[in-house]
Amino acid sequence: MSFKKLKSWAKINLSLNVIKKLPNNYHKIESLITFVQLSDEIKIKTIDKVNHKISFSGKFSKGISKNNTIIKLLNLLEKKELIKDKKFEIKVTKNIPQKSGMGGGSMNAACILKYLMKKNFFNISTSKAKEIANKVGSDVILGLEKKNSILLSSGKTIRLNNKLNFHVLIAMPKIGCSTKDIFSKVRKFSKPLYLNRNKSFFGTNNLVHSNNDLENIVFKKYSKIKNLKHFLSNLPDVAFARMTGTGSAVVAYFKSKKTAKNAAIIFKNKYKSYWYIVSKTI
Repeated sequence: MSFKKLKSWAKINLSLNVIKKLPNNYHKIESLITFVQLSDEIKIKTIDKVNHKISFSGKFSKGISKNNTIIKLLNLLEKKELIKDKKFEIKVTKNIPQKSGMGGGSMNAACILKYLMKKNFFNISTSKAKEIANKVGSDVILGLEKKNSILLSSGKTIRLNNKLNFHVLIAMPKIGCSTKDIFSKVRKFSKPLYLNRNKSFFGTNNLVHSNNDLENIVFKKYSKIKNLKHFLSNLPDVAFARMTGTGSAVVAYFKSKKTAKNAAIIFKNKYKSYWYIVSKTI
């Protein structure tokens, strides 16, 4: 059997509000989420072997845990007897930086789960797929549909069909932020803002006045990320700039490809060693 090629898209948080700490030490959050044209490339096929064969290559493949989201997903599907005697060879080219706040590993698991469902390796309901996604990792559910999403504080995800036409400059220093570490330092909480399906949440005016509650925690620990946001926020023609997830990537939003590319030239002259990409919301 030949490999099937898949694209696993990066997600970014347009906003993120921390609502409360839960008894299990996780946190109740709400967030506006979109996707950008940056993807890990996944190749997958069935193999006649005793074990799955998973390999990572590419610029951001170093140090990926053996207990990664893909193996967690496959182990869970086996435990639920959904793939039974099937084994897979999966090759992942990592183009999305690790610990950047763009959900690379989570989106990989979501991408593979979607593919296995689409190709009828098993037949499960949408609610069952969501349940599996949540057991693999808290962000995995976001990748089940490539749409603008409102993550409500209740844990429910609302998908919208509207398109966001932002061109983005995404940048990060050579620092990776640990999600667990950043959330462990949360002491202040926000009141829920997203209570229903409302396209206006994704309007530029609302987004400009939104926040990522985790920025102050990250900025206290990493002055480089604080300075990066300040720099991006003051670029010509920028609508706004905001850290995605728990960092370390910061995203600057523009209305045209030209202004984003011009900003990238200015950025590159200042931050020669930082990773960056000019992309577009999907």
